[in-house]
Amino acid sequence: MGKTTALTKIVNALRREGIKVGGMVTRESRTNGEREGFIVSNLGNGTEGWLAKKGLSYGPQVGKYRVCIKDLESIGVKAILDAIVNAEVVVIDEIGPMELSSASFNGAVLRALESNKTVLGTIHYRTTHPLIHTIKNKETVRIFEVTVNNRNELPNLVTKEILGRTLKN
Repeated sequence: MGKTTALTKIVNALRREGIKVGGMVTRESRTNGEREGFIVSNLGNGTEGWLAKKGLSYGPQVGKYRVCIKDLESIGVKAILDAIVNAEVVVIDEIGPMELSSASFNGAVLRALESNKTVLGTIHYRTTHPLIHTIKNKETVRIFEVTVNNRNELPNLVTKEILGRTLKN
């Protein structure tokens, strides 16, 4: 639907405003037009690794892919924890079945939510994990659904809201 694209636009807009943004993002990796897996990237230092990939012989299986817990934790979890300390906005893209297979990831998300930082995340809409319920039930959480109709305007709306919160602190 465009969650990561919208999130990336928000991150870029915040950075243009001088807001320090850190955390993790994920994206598809394709070879010859076919999705082979997902890459996890640290927004702070650009480090990348596999979140999940077809053909791995280890890691939790989610659909056609196996989660590379080592890369998720050494890159993604580290990026979240570093952002809690060093950034004004902590990005977590995405909180979905692959990422939730790591207890360390779950703990990092909770630490981010308990910090005094603004957290910008994406949630896989079909995920029913207890952590998702915790997030949705937090009084301070605001959830926006990305749709075909709003995905172009949503980044501006969310950016303005985050700037309003960040500049108050």
